Amino acid sequence: MRSTDSRRTLGSLAALALAWWAALPASAADAAAKERALAAIVERADDYWAAALDIWGWAEPGYQETRSSERLAALLREAGFTVERGVAEIPTAFVASYGSGEPVLGILAEYDALPGLSQDAVPHPQPRAETSWGHGCGHHLFGVASAAAGIAVAQAIERGDLAGTIRVYGSPAEEGGAAKLYLVRAGLFSDVDAVLHWHPGDQNAAGDPTNQARVAAKLRFHGKSAHAAAAPEEGRSALDALNVTAYAAELLREHTPDLTRIHHVITAGGEAPNVVPDFAEAYYYVRHPDAAVARSVYDRLLLCARAGALATETELEIEFLGGVYNVLPNSTLSKVSLRNLRALADLSYSSEEEAFAREIQATLHAPLPLSTVADVTDRSGAVDTGSTDVGDVSWVVPTTGVRIATWVPGTPAHSWQATAAGGTTIGRKGMLLAAKTLAATAWDLFGDTATLTAARRELEERVGPAGYVPMLEEGQQPPLDYRNPPKPR
Repeated sequence: MRSTDSRRTLGSLAALALAWWAALPASAADAAAKERALAAIVERADDYWAAALDIWGWAEPGYQETRSSERLAALLREAGFTVERGVAEIPTAFVASYGSGEPVLGILAEYDALPGLSQDAVPHPQPRAETSWGHGCGHHLFGVASAAAGIAVAQAIERGDLAGTIRVYGSPAEEGGAAKLYLVRAGLFSDVDAVLHWHPGDQNAAGDPTNQARVAAKLRFHGKSAHAAAAPEEGRSALDALNVTAYAAELLREHTPDLTRIHHVITAGGEAPNVVPDFAEAYYYVRHPDAAVARSVYDRLLLCARAGALATETELEIEFLGGVYNVLPNSTLSKVSLRNLRALADLSYSSEEEAFAREIQATLHAPLPLSTVADVTDRSGAVDTGSTDVGDVSWVVPTTGVRIATWVPGTPAHSWQATAAGGTTIGRKGMLLAAKTLAATAWDLFGDTATLTAARRELEERVGPAGYVPMLEEGQQPPLDYRNPPKPR
């Protein structure tokens, strides 16, 4: 065919397409445009998967996600977003914006890894030689899916299918660093109408569950070193102080409200048994579904620590790492995300993925049927046992999220099995479903002022007259070094 004839044919096809589009009822045209936005995510699936694998491979600690943050920011910049880096005095945080005017919708993106979860994408324990960190919570998928959803919405705004502003919030250090508290404190959500988020998991779920508020702190004890055999009376053991604290905390558990969780790790406790340790550190979490209760139990934990210091004649140093609120449910928005997840959920395993999953399930305590990856659960009214700094966002702006099966059914979070699946096509399929669900939910909200208004009203009623006060000390700065090894002063 000659080029002139080809151009005429293409022009005729375009004219027919425009005529067909114009003849569609408004609702059908909107549905077709929405479908086109979701198809754009699938068309770029290879690009998004490449980004996710980069972040999975780098596996960077909280507040140190330099390459991971830039990888996501670059994706968004290339799509026409304006990206502001280093927001809220956090080098690896960013806000990427596209469009103008109202409504303003935000999508949260996370990308930090966890210590001790290095793992290859194989169905048996096999740490990677280059790092001790791993994405055992799937944040490499989280960040990329959120960016992909934001890009799909931005393209729809560019085409004129939607009007308003879409933002993607690069949120570092969710695993204990609580970066979103500082983003909230900096007022970065003050003009946002609704926020969307998601999280990897072993099943698909939506609705409006809440979860546990959390308070975190590092308790450091400073004593006096001495020869543990030749001059033990000269020593004042920081490790003894930590042990007294830990034992007192164990006794405290009996006298705490239901659903309280107290857990810790010892991050420093001495170097040699024949030297009385002059420095010891424990990293503690206290959780409860009510932020005020979590804070009150934390105050009692500090009494245990002071008792440990008093009993051993050592000095106590407290580094308060802040507290995160429980997620505030918003049933108005959650109905929209649940509807979209149910409409889009299409996960299934290939024969190769099923073989991988069967091997993984042989290592699990409570595996679930593989067929459950196609199910969607309504978690409305549930209380999840985890914590997240998404909670603080949900107290200042209406928020809804979904959970997507990116791991083999029955896989616990923060496990080598989760890290492994996140590096395979099982993780890829879940990531794309998450991106489409977020984009579809955003699409519906852009054109529904009534729902956004009702969601804001629900938020105000749930927060109540007491309002929201972040669990931060006066002038407290982001703990940018909280993942660094402990150092005696």
